[in-house]
Amino acid sequence: MENKVQKVEISHKTIIFTFFFLLFMLFLYSILDVILQFFVSLIIMASFNPIVTRLGRYRIPRAVAVIFVYLIFFLILGIAVYALIPALIEQTTSFVANLPIYLDNLGIPTVVREKVLSEFLVQIGGLPSQIAKTTISIFSNVLGVITVLIFAFYLLIYRNKFDDILTNFLSDEKRREVRRVIDRLETQLGGWARGELLLMFLIGVLTYTGLLLLGIPFALPLAILAGMFEIIPIIGPAISALPAIIIGFGISPVTGIAMASLAFLIQQVENYVFVPKIMQRSVGVNPIVTLLALTIGFKLSGIVGVLISVPVVITAQVLVKEFLTSKA
Repeated sequence: MENKVQKVEISHKTIIFTFFFLLFMLFLYSILDVILQFFVSLIIMASFNPIVTRLGRYRIPRAVAVIFVYLIFFLILGIAVYALIPALIEQTTSFVANLPIYLDNLGIPTVVREKVLSEFLVQIGGLPSQIAKTTISIFSNVLGVITVLIFAFYLLIYRNKFDDILTNFLSDEKRREVRRVIDRLETQLGGWARGELLLMFLIGVLTYTGLLLLGIPFALPLAILAGMFEIIPIIGPAISALPAIIIGFGISPVTGIAMASLAFLIQQVENYVFVPKIMQRSVGVNPIVTLLALTIGFKLSGIVGVLISVPVVITAQVLVKEFLTSKA
C-alpha cells in the first residue's frame, strides 16, 4: 500500500491575515501600559458617573459637577492619608517588634517562630512602604496618574454624549448594541468598585472598633489589613484575622477566644447583611473564579494584576453575555 501524502495549502489571504493579526497583537503589547491606564479610567468613570449625573439634575453644569466630585475625592483621600499614615507606620513598627513576645506567650517553638517571623513579619513590617510602592507601580509615575485622571475626567464629561459620538461611526442598530454594552459595563463595574470600597471601609471600621473594645493593641494596622483582604473571597477574612487572634491568645485565652468570635461575627454580618445589600447592583462573580482571577493577576502583574483582575473578569462576563444574547 502506498502512503498518500495530503498537501495542506495555505492561501495568501490566510498568510496576510496571520501577519497583520500578529502585528496587531504586538502593537497591543507595546501599548499595554496605555490600555491599563485607560481601563482604570473607565473604572473611575463608572464609579463617579452616578454622582455626577445626580448633581446634573440640580442644573449644575456637568464639567462643574465633575470638578466638584474630583475635589471631594481628593479632599477625603488627603484627610485619610494625613490622619492614618503616621499612626499606621508607628503601630506597624511596634507590631513587628512585639509580635515575638506574643508568640512566646503562646509557647510556639523557636524554629516555628523564626519561620513565621521571616515569612510573615517581613511583609507586614513593610506594609506602609508596600502601599506606597503599589500606588506608584499602578501608574509607573506621576505622569501616569495625571493621564488616568485626565482620561477619567473627559470620559465623565462626554459620558452623556456617547450616543452622538457613536452616531458618526455606527448604524442605528449597532449604536444601540454598543450603548447597551456600555450602560451594562458602567452599571456592573461601577457597582463593583463602589461596593468593594464600601465593604472594605465597613469591615475596616468594624474591625477597628472591635479591636479597641477588646483592648487588642495595633488596632489600626490590623483593621487596615482586614479591609484590604476583603477583596479576597472566603479565605481573605480568615487570613487577615489570624494576626489579631494570635495577639489575643498571646494576651490571654479569654481575649483570644473573644477575638476569634469577633472575626466570626464580622464575617457573618458581611456575608448576610453587607454583601447582599451593597453588591446587589453588581454582577455576581463566582468566588472560585475570583480566586483564580486574583491568582493569575498576581502571577502576571503582581499587585497591579490583583487590583484589575476582578474588573477584567466582570468586563469579560458582560461582553460574553451580551454577545450570546445578541446571537440568540
